[in-house]
Amino acid sequence: MARLVIEGLTKRFGRITAVSGLSLEAESGTITVLLGPTGAGKTTTLRCVAGLERPDGGVIRIGEQVVNDLPPKDRDVAFVFQNFSLYPRYTVFENIASPLRIRNISKEEIERRVKEVARFLHIDHLLSRRPIHISGGEMQRVAIARALVRNPRVFLLDEPLTNLDAKIREEMRTELKRLQSETGATFLYATPDQAEALSMGDRIVVIRQGHVVQVGTPQEIYHYPRNVFVADFVGSPGMNFVPAIFEGENRLNVGPGYFTFTLPEDAASICRKNLKNPEVIFGIRPEDITISREKKESLYPAQVEVVEPLGVIQIVRLRLDGHVLRVRSEEGAQFEIGERVFFGFKKEKVRIFDRVTEERIF
Repeated sequence: MARLVIEGLTKRFGRITAVSGLSLEAESGTITVLLGPTGAGKTTTLRCVAGLERPDGGVIRIGEQVVNDLPPKDRDVAFVFQNFSLYPRYTVFENIASPLRIRNISKEEIERRVKEVARFLHIDHLLSRRPIHISGGEMQRVAIARALVRNPRVFLLDEPLTNLDAKIREEMRTELKRLQSETGATFLYATPDQAEALSMGDRIVVIRQGHVVQVGTPQEIYHYPRNVFVADFVGSPGMNFVPAIFEGENRLNVGPGYFTFTLPEDAASICRKNLKNPEVIFGIRPEDITISREKKESLYPAQVEVVEPLGVIQIVRLRLDGHVLRVRSEEGAQFEIGERVFFGFKKEKVRIFDRVTEERIF
């Protein structure tokens, strides 16, 4: 396995710049996730690494080798596509064996490798079937097996679970994580699904409109988002935002006019040093808000607008005049639409963003 480094990658299609100056590192033996919405440049980045697209600028290194001018067959990478791309007339065995046959590997060695990887992915009982006779989850395993059998330096996975139903997606996330852990493979994994990114990635690279927005561990991305875009995109649901005014000292006026509270000293100190404009955005994640029917000190009034049951939890939408707060609440807590309640939040979990740049201040 090898380390993958991309420096200043740029790719244009006519007047459209799909990727602009993108840089990232995927360390050997780790899963690096490219996370971003549709059209962010994820697939284009992977295709440039694989050699299926020629960059207009930048450098791509696999190990110590610059691969910009190498044809795809010489880069020693395996690409797992969103649509599986299996040969319908081939059996599962023949699909898995196909990349080995073009390398003139002996029949005995091909059979050994195919059966070994099929056992590893629990599809050895499917080897004689054709793709039309297996499920979507099994087809995805076959596509992964076809990539794994080559023992490539880098795996490129382009939204490989998107076409699967929710249950199979969950199982495949676990399988892919196990696969990477046991093989020590280097994965560059592209997805628009923040849950996949948080559950699978050793590091996450958030991209938007072809630019890197933030790079970090799942914990860093979730708890310390660089800006409003990341805070909203990562999380289910995303972070709540309400305009506010920093009134000096430690006082934050949220709404303004809905409620005021005293910022922790470290947060207030950062705001005093870095704010050029007192207008900010107050951010708080739904799980860091509590709801009570009783009016208590440090709780603020709101009205229940919608309740969305989600099994063991529910999402309660609270109306604060012109703004809404989404709250993750335990299923057992029953709330009626239109009911007046009171909410509070963990002050240490509050995030403050500049209202003009939308960058996080604290």
